[in-house]
Amino acid sequence: MAAAMQTLGFYRDGLDHRKESSWKEFFRDPSMWWDNRSSKRSPTQPDFKHRVTKEPLWLDSRENPPWVQDELVRHGFSAQKPSDMASDADASLLSLIWACCKNKDLSHGTRVHYELQKRGLSEKTYSDALVTMYAKCGELQKAQALLDSHNSYSIVPWNALISSYAREGQGQNALDCFEKMQHYGFPPNAVTYVCILKACALMGAIDKGKQIHDDILRQGMLEHNEVLGGALVDMYAKCGALPQARKALENLPSRNVVSWSALVAGYAQQGQGQQALECFEQMQREGVIPNAVTYVSILKACAVIGAIDKGKQIHDEILRQGLLEHSKVLGGALVDMYAKCGAFSQAQSALKKLPYCNAISWNALLTGYVEKGRNQEALESFEQLQRVGILPNAVTYVSILKACGATGAIDKGKQIHDEISRQGFLEHSVVLGGALVDMYAKCGALSQAQSVLESLPYRNVISWNALITGYAQKEQGQEALRCFEQMQHEGILPNAITYVCILKACAVIRAIDKGKEIHDEILRQELLEDDIVLGGALVDMYAKCGALMKAQNVLEKLPSRDVVSWNALIVGYAQKGQGQQALECYEQMQREGIPPDAVTYASILKACAVIGAVDKGKQIHDEISRQGLLERSIVLGGALVDMYAKCGALSEARAVLEKLPSRQVVSWSALISGYVEEGQGQQAIECFEQMLHEGILPDAVTYVSILKACAAIGAVDKGKQIDDEIARQGLLQHDMVLGSALVDMYAKCGALPQAQSVLEKLPSRDVVPWNALIAGYAHEGEGEQALKCFEQMQDEGIRPDIATLSCLLNLCSHLGLVEKGQKLFDDMGAVHGLKPDEYCFTCMVDLLGRTGHLVKAVEVIQKMPFSATSAIWLCLLGACLEWVDVNVGSLAFEQAVKLDKCDGAAYILMANLYASAGMPEKAKDIDAMRIKNKPWSQPISSSWIDSNDTVHEFWIGDKKHKDLQPENIKYKTAQVEYRPNWVLDASDVHPLCDHSEKLVLT
Repeated sequence: MAAAMQTLGFYRDGLDHRKESSWKEFFRDPSMWWDNRSSKRSPTQPDFKHRVTKEPLWLDSRENPPWVQDELVRHGFSAQKPSDMASDADASLLSLIWACCKNKDLSHGTRVHYELQKRGLSEKTYSDALVTMYAKCGELQKAQALLDSHNSYSIVPWNALISSYAREGQGQNALDCFEKMQHYGFPPNAVTYVCILKACALMGAIDKGKQIHDDILRQGMLEHNEVLGGALVDMYAKCGALPQARKALENLPSRNVVSWSALVAGYAQQGQGQQALECFEQMQREGVIPNAVTYVSILKACAVIGAIDKGKQIHDEILRQGLLEHSKVLGGALVDMYAKCGAFSQAQSALKKLPYCNAISWNALLTGYVEKGRNQEALESFEQLQRVGILPNAVTYVSILKACGATGAIDKGKQIHDEISRQGFLEHSVVLGGALVDMYAKCGALSQAQSVLESLPYRNVISWNALITGYAQKEQGQEALRCFEQMQHEGILPNAITYVCILKACAVIRAIDKGKEIHDEILRQELLEDDIVLGGALVDMYAKCGALMKAQNVLEKLPSRDVVSWNALIVGYAQKGQGQQALECYEQMQREGIPPDAVTYASILKACAVIGAVDKGKQIHDEISRQGLLERSIVLGGALVDMYAKCGALSEARAVLEKLPSRQVVSWSALISGYVEEGQGQQAIECFEQMLHEGILPDAVTYVSILKACAAIGAVDKGKQIDDEIARQGLLQHDMVLGSALVDMYAKCGALPQAQSVLEKLPSRDVVPWNALIAGYAHEGEGEQALKCFEQMQDEGIRPDIATLSCLLNLCSHLGLVEKGQKLFDDMGAVHGLKPDEYCFTCMVDLLGRTGHLVKAVEVIQKMPFSATSAIWLCLLGACLEWVDVNVGSLAFEQAVKLDKCDGAAYILMANLYASAGMPEKAKDIDAMRIKNKPWSQPISSSWIDSNDTVHEFWIGDKKHKDLQPENIKYKTAQVEYRPNWVLDASDVHPLCDHSEKLVLT
């Protein structure tokens, strides 16, 4: 100690004034002085040294002015009291602690602490060093406990702990520590403010950051501290307050590369690449030389806006300055910039030329491939990375798992999973756990995704979102809801992404009540204020649940609407057949200045198809052509063809198809379906043949349409070819609709054994193929077989629908099975829970009428829960003609004419009834009424027959077919024993010789 005092005495003479000036300078800005207390090994070494002038200061110097002691205490730099001075041996322990602190050597530091306790030395003497050591080594709880248990003489341990909390991302703890430090009387210095500003940036605590800013300004600290100025700019930038960050920078007394880099990084992080470039250029104009950190941010800005030319200029500057030799991060940023700009050849070239390649630079390339959808190349690059001996890190694995999920490469994904498990990454990376769950979910392996989630050491909202999204995308809405509830039960709060996914799940299973609960939660948390995607998901959920008025109400209340939310509503209206409302939404969207996209156009074309608005459809077609969207959207081309086809404009549909830059199965299927819907089965088959000729492979939708065409024209041979092709492709294993279409085709072509055989071979059966088979037997008059199928269907546990019972009622009507028909009709509500529709009542009336129960038929009509139509009364009138019942017939005629006085059928039937009853005068009166009311004529119809593998089509009045010579018609009509009723004028009945079905028979 004597030696130390002798050394200190050397500085005594002539230094009083200098000492006073130095201490004043110190207290004005302590951050400009190096703090050597952690590294000094003897009292002769100064406690503080000026960073520029190298002026030394000692805390316990006798030459210190009297006022220094009070200022030291006020600033938390109190000199040690003599009673607390350690011996030389103890001082060596103190030096050891500071050495462990400097080297972040927790193991040796803990041992020294134990040695202090073992010797019975007071921790209070060493507390500052111990707290700082534990803080810098990451043992924050222990550091906090020591600091709380001992009164520190210095601000140093407080700063160390606040800095460490900020470094570890524990912003709130840093703020709490900051408040506690002030409570104990330690005023913050520049170092404190730098650390606490970093904590504010982490938490986005901009209000607290503004308070700190005000304190700094009051104390005039920015005059001499560039680091503090940079921390302020960085805080505002990271909180997203870029105008305030810009203003803070402009107000700094001197701007250096640190503060400029903070602002450039802020703009780049917020996706404002152009502003970042402008800042960069202004910085250079002011003569500030960029460093590696600046270049990393500006390369990110180039990547954000795709400014590859500017990126190349930056690359050249970096090479000229030789910065790649000293910065591993900069190399990765270069590769990342080229990859995000889609310049993968330059990215690979930059990677190969790096002085050293590491996981960071490889990750940039992998991530670029994945983000651009080039997942196979990402997988290949991963293999190459491993071949050159680069060890993947968590970021690498996250990217490559995304590639596996996108390509369905589950086997590769499992290999990656095994590697991750072997290396123990899941113990430390929540993001990686979420990526694994997401990979399995996207590959459809939802049970494995669930298993991975349950095995994670800790689960967060990201991993739960991945699983919920997987279930929602696979339309397993109930499972998604179960996961959502389990997540909440574990105390994990949903975020906007969770709500988007769970709303999709609600839409899938039409769980509108649950959707409303979610809506209420979203409103309580005020999430719609900042999330357009969430608003669109809400509109979509209500629309898909059929609550279109609610969907529109939600849309109108959104703080901001985009094309996605409008599309959700337009699609909802179009799918529900409310085409006019869809068009009104489309026009409103345009009035609000929101440009439509391909999804909008596809939906609005569907709306036009629904209501037959072909003129509006043509306008949309013109807009699409002007924007060149058909070059980029296959779906849009198909939607155009479908719109024209459904509007009956088949020539326009064909013309659109032929002009498409790429004709896919979707557009061909739309045209084929259009021909089928318009009753042009032969053209549908020709179109199908042309599609095959162009090398387009049909899908299940195409096959369903072409089977309908075969059924419509009786082309059973063509149908059999289609059946063989479907069997070769194994499509029936996965498509119930296709199986039903096959049964229907055979049944309608009269090939009932084949229809029955197909039905029996279907892997799963519902009511639709059974209905087709029953209808086929009924049409062929095989009533017993039809009823047997009905019983067999019920034995399999399949409930009949209204179509099944309507068909059977019609069968009973034609076969005169009154009791069976009556039982079926009565069982509709009592047994099957179905409400008879108009057709069912018509069948029942027809059944009673055919069997002579005309009065009962009238009673059935009068008991209907809805008003009778003219068709039902005509049915009864036809029965009256059969049984020559003028009284009931007159009632039926009066009611039919009251409903439609222009329907010629009523007049013809009543006239025939009077004629059959021997009342020719009344028959002629009725005929006169018919002429007076000018009933409209029936549209021209046609019939087909498949003969010798050729389909023949006949139209009413057809005279051109080679087999239809005028002299043959009368002869062949007579051969089938056609006998007209000559009671009426011959001109009224003779045209029936030209009926299309009779032409087929000839």
